[in-house]
Amino acid sequence: QVQLVESGGGLVQAGGSLRLSCAASGRTFSSYYMGWFRQAPGKEREFVARINPSAGNTYYADSVKGRFTISRDNAKNTVYLQMNSLKPEDTAVYYCAAGPIATAFPYWGQGTQVTVSS
Repeated sequence: QVQLVESGGGLVQAGGSLRLSCAASGRTFSSYYMGWFRQAPGKEREFVARINPSAGNTYYADSVKGRFTISRDNAKNTVYLQMNSLKPEDTAVYYCAAGPIATAFPYWGQGTQVTVSS
């Protein structure tokens, strides 16, 4: 099992940047795929980015490709989401998730709010 705590959300103007962090508990962090997801008001939760356990491979939603970067520091049990060139449509609650395979994320954090003003 792993527990996840996100931080770094806030209010930013369009075109600005934010860096989200997700701290994980447990000794097996380095074996998990890690992902970021988001949910805007009135919308379903959607995939944002994913990184494999060794940090060798990353995958992004088309809507954030070229603007967001996912990374991880296995020594610190932390995964990051650097968000640049933010747009109002990026406004959402952002969730960190962990899973044993790339397509299954059974462990979730509580979420952090990101609001982008126009």
